Amino acid sequence: MGIIRTLRISASALTAQRLRMDVIASNLANAETTRTAEGGPYQRRRVEFAPVLAEQLGMRALLPAGAPPGTDPGQGVRVTAITRDSAAVRAVYDPNHPDANAEGYVLFPDIDVVTEMTDMLSASRSYEANVTVMNATKAMALKALEIGRG
Repeated sequence: MGIIRTLRISASALTAQRLRMDVIASNLANAETTRTAEGGPYQRRRVEFAPVLAEQLGMRALLPAGAPPGTDPGQGVRVTAITRDSAAVRAVYDPNHPDANAEGYVLFPDIDVVTEMTDMLSASRSYEANVTVMNATKAMALKALEIGRG
């Protein structure tokens, strides 16, 4: 695997995991938001990923010689969508709340802080792992240059 390809794959993962951390942070910040600009309570968001394939990039030349279609090892990851979970709502009886309905219930986002923090830890570890890959790749490239000079 080439150095540039390795860096491109890690960079795509860094971008995707950073967006995932931003979405998780938004979920945590809005865990008690009962009213949004769109109306109703905040809806939990999730990031969906998909592999980036060399064939999709028009880079069939990056594949091993004679590789049949469908054996693409992948060229990184991309975010395909940020979805909203409209079903994740919990009703709390609080007739004095300004957003209470006629029966006295307030709709809150059903965001589990433990799940969000676990997802944040996973995204953070993935980010750190890709930083490590980039640093190791850079060190190997520098070492190759030193060997080439000698």
